[in-house]
Amino acid sequence: MTADPRLRPHVPLSINRRGVLRAGLLGLGGMSLASLLRERAAADLSVARDTSIIFLFLHGGPSQLETYDLKPLAPSEIRGPCMPIRTNAPGIELCELLPLHARTAHRFTLIRSCTHGEGGHFEAHGRFMSGHPGLKPGTFESTHPQMGAIIGRALKSRVRGLPAAVGMGLVIYNSAYGEYVPGIGEGYWSSAWRPPVVTKSGLPNSTLTVDGGRLSDRVGLLKQFDRIRHDVDQRGMMDSLDEFNRTAVDILTADKARKAFDLSDEDPRIVAQYGDEWGQNALVARRLVEAGVSFVTISVPGGVKAMDAPGWDDHAVNIDLPTIMRHRLPVYDQVVTTLINDIYERGLDQKVLVIAAGEFGRTPKGTLQPGTASKQLQWGRDHWPGAQSILISGGGFRMGQVIGATDGQAAYPSERPLDPQDLMATLYRHLGIDLDAHFPDGNGRPVAITTGTPIKELG
Repeated sequence: MTADPRLRPHVPLSINRRGVLRAGLLGLGGMSLASLLRERAAADLSVARDTSIIFLFLHGGPSQLETYDLKPLAPSEIRGPCMPIRTNAPGIELCELLPLHARTAHRFTLIRSCTHGEGGHFEAHGRFMSGHPGLKPGTFESTHPQMGAIIGRALKSRVRGLPAAVGMGLVIYNSAYGEYVPGIGEGYWSSAWRPPVVTKSGLPNSTLTVDGGRLSDRVGLLKQFDRIRHDVDQRGMMDSLDEFNRTAVDILTADKARKAFDLSDEDPRIVAQYGDEWGQNALVARRLVEAGVSFVTISVPGGVKAMDAPGWDDHAVNIDLPTIMRHRLPVYDQVVTTLINDIYERGLDQKVLVIAAGEFGRTPKGTLQPGTASKQLQWGRDHWPGAQSILISGGGFRMGQVIGATDGQAAYPSERPLDPQDLMATLYRHLGIDLDAHFPDGNGRPVAITTGTPIKELG
């Protein structure tokens, strides 16, 4: 599939090695990577904190009533098919299909009272990931820069050869507008601020376009890095490149980037625990932040091998929600808890913050309708920005608690309503970004990096 070129100014890790040096290294909407780095250096707001974030983004909007905010006393059409189970953290109950979460609850906190007013998927992406409403005309990307772009602009790479922010995993595709990864949109800024994206799945047999062909797996990607470095060294061209060109080459060829994708030095037991689906991306994300990347966003697919589910968009016409949850949640349960435990057991829990959330929640009342594809009656829930649940782990924050609450139908906050801006303020403070910072909008006017307040209950 071919994306609209207007929407593809990111730096993919699919590399045309013949053109790497010729064009100043991978043109980005008219700007080379070297030029991008010059612009970023001029606008650096780094405070050099050794902290990072892994954002697991559940495109489509997971149901709070089938994950983290069950209402067992509500009428059947609201409470749904799942029952809550207790966890090892007092006061936290969650879905029975998340038993590994239940054993790990002392290592995460649930926010149940995030709310905003955007009910369309991409409008909600923008609202949740940038803090502001609005889409750029003719696109489904937000008017304002999203978290990845803001973090990439505010922070310099802590380690030479690694970007400050990167996107991974599922690329959302729309035939009218092209490809998009939630969390990286540059909004009204130059495309120079769009973080690099790995446009491949985490499957061992995943494919990646390179030189007009396909790489069959991660090993092929590593070999491609090696070929580029060999070509550069053989031609004796490294000395002729200025500092920014050197850094640009390093981002694509340095051992730090290369090693993050090479799982051969991982304990095979850890690799097996992450699994063969999107868990491989979560493992690479852990390796990227361990190496020095500040922000990695991963689009978490909602499908399973036996079903072609549209992300987590569980309308009755799309999918039978009870059925897909029974297939989907065990994988989600395994990957999320493996990532959390891996971070804690490696002593990274003060440095690395893990978040799992979608763009909104689902309607309190379910619906029963014929499926568009199956033609059979299916039960599902529709879009609902009134309330959603968020999982947060690590970051040196207080874990094992629930922040906020919803009414008896999980429709609206009844305690401690929080805006996505409050989450953004919390994340930026964790990374050491000045919350009073302002950046220019498309007309050069200063815009606050966030209007939110860090969530005090996290400590």
